[in-house]
Amino acid sequence: MVDWRLARATGARLSGRGPQVTTGEASDVVAELRDAARRAQAPVREFTGLAAPEDATPALVVDRPRWIEANLATFSTLIGPKLDELHAESSGPARQVSGVVGGLELGGAMALVSSRVLGQFDPFWTGPAEEPGRLLLVAPNIVAAEQKLEVDPTDFRLWVCLHEETHRVQFTANPWLPDHLRGLIQEFTDQTDSESLGHVVQQAMRAARGEIEFSLTELFQSEEQRRILDQATGVMSLLEGHADVVMDGVGPEVVPTVVTIRRKFTQRRESAGPISRLIGKLLGMEGKLRQYRDGAVFVRAAVDAVGMDGFNAVWTSPETLPTREEILDPSLWLARVHG
Repeated sequence: MVDWRLARATGARLSGRGPQVTTGEASDVVAELRDAARRAQAPVREFTGLAAPEDATPALVVDRPRWIEANLATFSTLIGPKLDELHAESSGPARQVSGVVGGLELGGAMALVSSRVLGQFDPFWTGPAEEPGRLLLVAPNIVAAEQKLEVDPTDFRLWVCLHEETHRVQFTANPWLPDHLRGLIQEFTDQTDSESLGHVVQQAMRAARGEIEFSLTELFQSEEQRRILDQATGVMSLLEGHADVVMDGVGPEVVPTVVTIRRKFTQRRESAGPISRLIGKLLGMEGKLRQYRDGAVFVRAAVDAVGMDGFNAVWTSPETLPTREEILDPSLWLARVHG
């Protein structure tokens, strides 16, 4: 249902280069981002209290096409087999057309997202030396953001790395977590047939054109699909909220202009464009901002109640992760896990 090579080529062609910089300036940005990723490791580990190995995974500074390539490789691994299964059910001519259309649509979507994302930890990638994941820092987008926000570049790059380093710590300190997320994705795809997937794609395209509003939680009607989506939403809100709390906790110690950066960056989030709003609708949430906000409120409430060590019980197993309902009402998680 997706021509992956066409998706990669389309995404690279449409992604744009970002700010124009000289070769020397680009080299300086890459060197500073690598150094910032290294500098972020110790304070994040100290603040979180999580025992994660240092330098266990590579930190890669990439451009937009390389980010697209990395994410398409992950997508093809996670959902490619299911798409191939559904693809095989269609006729020969329909199979060929759907692959081209799917490649073009996915490539276009990836190009749009690639122009906004600053960094990402990919927990599903395994390197040649069995590295459990990789940290991606999208250099042109970081430079574009710091220029637009008019903030100190050195401070902003370290601040971004604090957030992404927290994600690296979350996964490398808790090696069961990638498998749990992979399992949720597998469960969800197993519940999806070609008819329901086609309906979702059709409705998504209508929403993209502004004809309708909808969310995945409304389209997937089975109780099992809703359960899986709720679990995934709870986990992602936890991960993003925790990373924001760590940024704000560590920031004042290592980023001199953190107050200015946080204020301007929050304003940037709240003025998200139509693509970000569409993604938020698809996830059944009020935009990406809510995921950060609700998750951070949960983390702060839990830490206030039981301390950081008590909060870290959340990383014990899949059973101690918060549900979507518990993210919105931390007292439920506290009662269930701490009694």
